[in-house]
Amino acid sequence: MREYLLGNTAIAKGLLEAGIGLAAGYPGTPSSEIIESLVELKGDLPLHIEWSVNEKVALEVAAGASWTGARAAATMKHVGLNVAADPFMTLAYLGVGAGLLVICADDPFCHSSQNEQDSRRYSQFASIPCLDPADPQEARDMTIYGLELSERFNIPVMLRPTTRVSHARADVEVNGGRPPTGESHFVKNPARRVALPSHARPLHNELLAKQPEIEEELESCPWNQLTLKGETGVIAAGIAGLYAEEALMDLDLDHSLLRVGGYPAPKRLIRRLIEHVSRLLVVEELEPVIEEQVLMLAGETNPSLDILGKEEHIPRWGELDLLAVKNALARMNGLEIEQRGPLPAAKMLPPRPPALCPGCSHRATYYAMRRVFGKKAIYPSDIGCYTMAVGMGTVDTCLCMGASISIASGIRFGGEGEGICASLGDSTFLHSGMTGLLNAAYNQARITVTILDNSTTAMTGHQPHPGTGVTATGQTTVQISLEALARALGAGLVESVDPNDLEGTMEGFQRARDYPGLSVVIARQPCVIKARRGGARPRAFQVSDECQGCRICVEYGCPAIEFDGEVARINNLCTGCGVCAQICPASAIKEVKG
Repeated sequence: MREYLLGNTAIAKGLLEAGIGLAAGYPGTPSSEIIESLVELKGDLPLHIEWSVNEKVALEVAAGASWTGARAAATMKHVGLNVAADPFMTLAYLGVGAGLLVICADDPFCHSSQNEQDSRRYSQFASIPCLDPADPQEARDMTIYGLELSERFNIPVMLRPTTRVSHARADVEVNGGRPPTGESHFVKNPARRVALPSHARPLHNELLAKQPEIEEELESCPWNQLTLKGETGVIAAGIAGLYAEEALMDLDLDHSLLRVGGYPAPKRLIRRLIEHVSRLLVVEELEPVIEEQVLMLAGETNPSLDILGKEEHIPRWGELDLLAVKNALARMNGLEIEQRGPLPAAKMLPPRPPALCPGCSHRATYYAMRRVFGKKAIYPSDIGCYTMAVGMGTVDTCLCMGASISIASGIRFGGEGEGICASLGDSTFLHSGMTGLLNAAYNQARITVTILDNSTTAMTGHQPHPGTGVTATGQTTVQISLEALARALGAGLVESVDPNDLEGTMEGFQRARDYPGLSVVIARQPCVIKARRGGARPRAFQVSDECQGCRICVEYGCPAIEFDGEVARINNLCTGCGVCAQICPASAIKEVKG
């Protein structure tokens, strides 16, 4: 049966076909649709699906299920693996029960990420096999194979789709889902499940001892394919394998080709290729993982091999595409380079900086924050859609999830005497901001923390979290109070404000600014997009003849306000928050009654 599927949905199909018993993840582009597709597709299958509070927790939950006998998966984006690195590294020692798949989606070119790290390095670091799909069909097939491989070698397996695989659509051969296999029961075995030093030492040796068998298994997996032809060769990994195949056909080149889809890289196939050719191009996105292997093996078997790869021929940054690979092959063969044409959109659209949505309550929160704390204050911020407020002068730092509070503490203890107001979203606070707040309270940091609570994980597609009172499958559950949590973690003052009430919000910030200790402001308004999808009807506003053309409303930055000649007007992007009416010094913006 063939279905036209998104890559992430194909992965979800593979999990269901493999009889998964549990899937846990934290939302992050480009991985988010895997959990969402599972919720949509699972039907009556008895499996547990959850959005965990962060990636470390997701992997730990998946490990517990695996050890109990249920096949399990943990989903995340590449930077999430940094959060999950602690259990990831030790799980390689402790092993699995039923199959355990770590699905870590990489984002070359940072389409929606703070860096473009290559998760294949993590798999090398942990001595965990990695499967690198080139398209949605391979993503589905590797998902099933990865769980089987995990069980066979008693080790977690990584599936590493990249953005173009996760978000591409293609015809995919699929079968129906099936319920989890076998009875689940946790079997006590401290020697395998308790990472004491005395247990870890032999388990490390065991992990190293199984590597040759894993390499032998992957050497013959269907995604490592060698075709020997001419004396010039190409090695290409993951989606770059498709680009290389098409580029060779377009340029009518009779080159040998090795496509790599499984790691550890297939040494025997690489040796066969480098013994056959005199010149070789290695094509892989981001890090030179295969190239380093080729350099080592060529030193043993073909020292005169001319190896072309990173820096001069293939960039170590960004995303590859067909033209980039085609031109690398053209340069290698002395053929004409094809110039990249300008994108049509570049002629049609002016450049636009990232901006908050029209009516987004974060804009009003930041406006009030800046009015109270002033230009000299320091504003550490965090990962989320609110980072797009950088143009408002209230985002001075952004390092990683949950870092805003810790960085604010460090700035204070580093000697900064100005006001410090950190900001982060509700989901980010529950992900990894709580420990920063606890640390700030314990060490008596005099800072203000603002939690921008829009009651969802907005940037990744409005997933629920423990503050929403709803699970991933839509069930009602306990709703965590951010106010109670902030107080419990040691905040001396907690203010709850409505950002659409600008005066009340500024009064809340003033009390927080003047508090001689750790203060928290919780600015709460639903995400404007989610509210409208839920049926909320916006209030209508218009500009009267009293407009004096001062442009203060435009400086506020809402896309729903524009100038028509010398006066402002409200366009149809308006969501009716009414904050611009509170800002206008001439009271020229009024709600339309009736």
